[in-house]
Amino acid sequence: MSLSKQEMAAAVARDIPPGSYVNLGIGQPTLVADHLPSGSGVVLHTENGMLNMGPAAVGDQVDPDLTNAGKQPVTELPGASYFHHADSFAMMRGGHLDVCVLGAFQVSAGGDLANWHTGEADAVPAVGGAMDLAIGAKSVFVMMSLFAKDGTPKLVPACTYPLTGVGCVDRVYTDLATFEIRPEGVAVLETFGTSYDELAGRLDVPLLR
Repeated sequence: MSLSKQEMAAAVARDIPPGSYVNLGIGQPTLVADHLPSGSGVVLHTENGMLNMGPAAVGDQVDPDLTNAGKQPVTELPGASYFHHADSFAMMRGGHLDVCVLGAFQVSAGGDLANWHTGEADAVPAVGGAMDLAIGAKSVFVMMSLFAKDGTPKLVPACTYPLTGVGCVDRVYTDLATFEIRPEGVAVLETFGTSYDELAGRLDVPLLR
């Protein structure tokens, strides 16, 4: 069976090294916060100015003044701190984040990332902090469905959408497989509800076992 969004988030969470400083991008990546194991020491950073963010807030936990960058209510963990938006971006640009997890429209075989604009005339560009994160974080994980609604692959030989960052992606977590971008090519680390041969037949990207 292919993975659900929650199962994809759990897979990402398992691969984040203990004690890392991590930013979760808007959209699917925010789900990763709910799957980090207790005691991992992972500190979540949100670009609107918070460190040690906790999982999503529910019920009586909801505080309209306590949100992540996607304006979703979140919780705070002991030792949480708050700071100016400019300081938050300085952390991102200064190489102080170990990992960022971003969504994507496309990822190329060379690790290029396109996630802020589809190039369509009626599309609304949304850069946010993605460009800063893509070049500032030490490791970039992408979380996305492997195929678009029309069946076209999102893992491609070369991005056709405007780029967010060049050669910045390290791993790609999808509903059908997890990939690692290496200098020698795209390696398939794990498959879900499909096989290496099936993936090789559906993607235009040469795959490594």
